[in-house]
Amino acid sequence: MADLAVFYEHPQWFESLFRTLDRRGLSWIPIEIQDHTFDPADTTTPAPVILNRLAMSSFLRQEEHALFYSMAALDHWQTLGARVINGPGVLAYDTNKARQLSLFRKAGLDIPKTRIAHRRADVPRLAAEVGYPLMVKVNVGGSGTGMIRYDSAQELEAAVADKLTPVGVDGVALIQEYVPARDARVIRCEVLDGKLLYALALDGAGSTFDLCPADVCMVDKPTITVSQFNPPAEVAKAVERVASMSGLDVGGIEYMIDDRDGRPKFYDLNAMSNFVAKPSEVLGFDPHENLVDYLLGLIATQQKIAA
Repeated sequence: MADLAVFYEHPQWFESLFRTLDRRGLSWIPIEIQDHTFDPADTTTPAPVILNRLAMSSFLRQEEHALFYSMAALDHWQTLGARVINGPGVLAYDTNKARQLSLFRKAGLDIPKTRIAHRRADVPRLAAEVGYPLMVKVNVGGSGTGMIRYDSAQELEAAVADKLTPVGVDGVALIQEYVPARDARVIRCEVLDGKLLYALALDGAGSTFDLCPADVCMVDKPTITVSQFNPPAEVAKAVERVASMSGLDVGGIEYMIDDRDGRPKFYDLNAMSNFVAKPSEVLGFDPHENLVDYLLGLIATQQKIAA
């Protein structure tokens, strides 16, 4: 049996990871989610450590997406004793923006003013409580999908009447104030093993809702520039607090500075970080090396448990 299984859906995103695993000599196997099935009576696991690399945007690339299937498969292996990195507990947050916002508030952080609905008919009433301009977002998102800005009640009501407001795979919608990001900048904080690994400033992100900074994502977004960023100490502590509360092993937590009051507004937890493009240029180090160090530590722990 291999020491590690990588459970993934988008092969281009993980070429750097796969190269690093091979170069560091890990015994690992790939598991492509789209071709995967499992037997709930099977008491074996594919590896003692399983790295979950499921992307929420997977439903954009194929009609038969694997979001909820993956939660079942990962839970099955976890209950059998495998160490699942970003397991079903974390995915319960990653697949639910409403839960993410509640988590941020429990952590004492500011969030955009938001209302949650499961019926399109309720959207105009809730929008009046939030105020314009606003965003209507799907609850299960990915790569900026399912987000539309509305600047007036007339515009939104017409969209509701024509059934054009976003509806996600779970039918839940967020009606959220439009936050003017100071300097059109979004900050993504990447965590590993519960600690802040690095942070990025995405300048120009106010022009798009798709904030993925990896190589394959940046081809059609030349207006966004990415640079290393050092968040204030209190923000770094807040990010680590959210990671601890959610069980996030590796991933990103995003916020922006509200230009109206200068306060950070947290809005997204992403358990599928594939790290920044050209990391040595942007960061001065390759975070895949840190990730592999973390994996080796978990593998050693699992080997001791099995001994």
